[in-house]
Amino acid sequence: MKFLGYRRNNGNVGTRNHILIFPTVICSSIAAQKISSKVPGTVSVTHPCGCGHVGEDKEQVIRTMVGFTSHPNVASVLLVGNGCELITPDVIARELAKTGQRVETISIQEAGGTTKCVEEGEKLAERLLAEASRIKREPVGASELILGLECGGSDAFSGLTANPALGVASDLLIAEGGTAILTETTEMLGAEKILAKRAADAEVEKNIYGTIAAAEAKAKSMGADIRGAQPAPGNIVGGLTTIEEKSLGCIRKGGSSTIMQVVKYAEEPTKRGLVIMDGTAFDVASDTGLIASGAQVIIFTTGRGTPVGTPTVPVIKVSSNTTTYNKVKENIDINAGVILDGSDTIQGVGERIFNQLLEVASGKLVKAEILGHCEFDIPTLGPVI
Repeated sequence: MKFLGYRRNNGNVGTRNHILIFPTVICSSIAAQKISSKVPGTVSVTHPCGCGHVGEDKEQVIRTMVGFTSHPNVASVLLVGNGCELITPDVIARELAKTGQRVETISIQEAGGTTKCVEEGEKLAERLLAEASRIKREPVGASELILGLECGGSDAFSGLTANPALGVASDLLIAEGGTAILTETTEMLGAEKILAKRAADAEVEKNIYGTIAAAEAKAKSMGADIRGAQPAPGNIVGGLTTIEEKSLGCIRKGGSSTIMQVVKYAEEPTKRGLVIMDGTAFDVASDTGLIASGAQVIIFTTGRGTPVGTPTVPVIKVSSNTTTYNKVKENIDINAGVILDGSDTIQGVGERIFNQLLEVASGKLVKAEILGHCEFDIPTLGPVI
């Protein structure tokens, strides 16, 4: 099967053709927003990172920024910095050069203040937008797709309808040679043995156990009960009672395919098929990690309803029940609640999700894009110094 995508110079394929105005530090977020607002057709983000990071935390923030800005859905990027921060535009630009990404840089201090930075940035962004407008979609195989699997605002039906239907779609994509990334490590607690049985080899099995155990140990080290966040209060209202119950539903998004690899947060897989990314269960940060790992489309199941989208990657929303679908229909793309009333099956809805995936990859807008949702966050691993 094929979809219409944007073939990049490095061989990767995008499902969108964005110009990204990206602040490398919180201090330049407003300047980046102002530049983007003056050049319609560009997108931007805000975040609290870029300074004071050390050690593993610094590595993760840089890895996330590089993965996000070099993403195949981004035709080119304008990096906006302040000038005295830890992670300057030059730090990210050096890494982007290795990927072949088209990049320009600008700094508030070098430009002579916010106003001059915005004026210069506007000209650079207009130039990048003109260049990107000449890039056209072309037919490419579904094997080029990396699908991010996400769930949020889950309820007792999520593991019975939406998640297993998404698992069917994931298996269909993998059968075409594509890749699906399952994440939210704390929502795998209690399901380790089930996942480990599907490992491609002993090393993957070891990494599955180790990654989940580390997440549990970190939660315990905080001296707080993980049940304060997992299941979340909304999950409990929706009928979930334990983290194990939530986990058993969560992992069904990964279908039945063999798990080929376990990667770090925001790390690009080197193998195709089903991959686990060690990541947070916080929806926005989870989506950011999936994008930085290369996902060109995210499919997001929900039982309670959630509006979350991303700046550069389409997020297809699937509701687990018809009540939620009817209540927040403007945010939901597919209703898996039809499985409950018997008008469709898990297999049938899964096939519909897969077909929708190819349509969205070819340019069809999802509800989150139409409504302008563009949430973004980079999780930190420790205190900033």
